Amino acid sequence: MRCQICGSHFEPGLSSSLPFCSPRCQQVDLGRWLNEEHGLPIEPGEGGEDALGADVGNDTQWT
Repeated sequence: MRCQICGSHFEPGLSSSLPFCSPRCQQVDLGRWLNEEHGLPIEPGEGGEDALGADVGNDTQWT
């Protein structure tokens, strides 16, 4: 199997970080998602940012 981050070949049964070869490559991938370098495509009309921003400015207090 080939690691999606560094491209090295590894045995899937020997890696605890599948589909990556190591915890380092797993963390690199997570960092890319958190930095929004990766994302899921959203088609226009599926909600997008309008749906996500609908509650912005809501000052509801939780008690």
